[in-house]
Amino acid sequence: MPDFRSDTVTQPTPAMRDAMLQAPLGDDVFGDDPSVNALQEHAAQLLGFEAALFAPTGTQTNLIALMGHCQRGDEAIVGQSWHTYRWEGGGMAVLGSIQPQPVETQPDGTLRLADIAAAIKPDDPHFARSRLVVLENTTGGQALPLPYIAEVAQLARSRGLAMHLDGARLFNAATAHAEASGGDVYEAARAICAHFDTASVCLSKGLGAPVGSLLLGSRDFIRQARRTRKILGGGMRQAGLLAAAGHHALQHHVRRMANDHALLRTLAQGLAEAGRSHPVLAGKLAVASAHTNILFCDVHADVAPAFTAWLAQHGVRVTSSLYGGATRLRWVTHLDVGPQDVAQALDCIQRFAPA
Repeated sequence: MPDFRSDTVTQPTPAMRDAMLQAPLGDDVFGDDPSVNALQEHAAQLLGFEAALFAPTGTQTNLIALMGHCQRGDEAIVGQSWHTYRWEGGGMAVLGSIQPQPVETQPDGTLRLADIAAAIKPDDPHFARSRLVVLENTTGGQALPLPYIAEVAQLARSRGLAMHLDGARLFNAATAHAEASGGDVYEAARAICAHFDTASVCLSKGLGAPVGSLLLGSRDFIRQARRTRKILGGGMRQAGLLAAAGHHALQHHVRRMANDHALLRTLAQGLAEAGRSHPVLAGKLAVASAHTNILFCDVHADVAPAFTAWLAQHGVRVTSSLYGGATRLRWVTHLDVGPQDVAQALDCIQRFAPA
């Protein structure tokens, strides 16, 4: 059954399961789980940070970072569509007493430099104190250009603000940069991270681990982050079982992400062709965007109910939402989607014939 709902649905590979079973364990709250420590040390060295912290979720690593950069009444500048603002339960405000200052996200996934600059508050008791700029990469599957990230970082530094990266899909962004430049994906990931004080990286999306995210930063920042993780209930005991999966993923599942991107291009081409020539879908299905491993397509309202029901009936799983009067379908390729799954999905679409 092709499952395109998200790259969070991946299952551990046999090799990853073996790594989990063989992992030496301790107690991570005491700081002596060797598998957790090995993951943290490997990730920090890999991405150019002094230290790292393993936590259950990316929502938690983002919140820990925000609470480390901002105190009560401080402000973080975020994108209107960023996960840290829209999709993480308002945690920065509810638990961190941090004011989010949202900025409109542009069609290419960036925030306009002028908008960021305009959002930074003067040092005045009437205003929340601007402390942090957050970027998300990828966003909607789009990889932010490296020169753009450098420009945002320069602006932030010039105004005394820190930089945090919500890099849930950092390695998808790095894969896109490496493909475009002919460079190495690990070097590309390190180059992205070089502009940030802290970064959150998810292990359970495209990397394929079952659970976990990493927060990376300076040693002093991560020392405080460990305390915040405890406050938020993120301290785990024999967490090495999970950390070993993430360690395996960083070592063995990064370079293969190019396969996911190639499969997405194939899927996008097939959907676009259906939107041009299918007897029912022609003119009523359009690929809205396709980047890295995430594709959005819009289905006209008069055929969307029958089309989504057809996909579900034939075991093709996608997520959907209303968007401007149409139904927007979200397709995500990942470790557990192969060429046969894409072929099956496109065949199902070609056979679509509403009753």
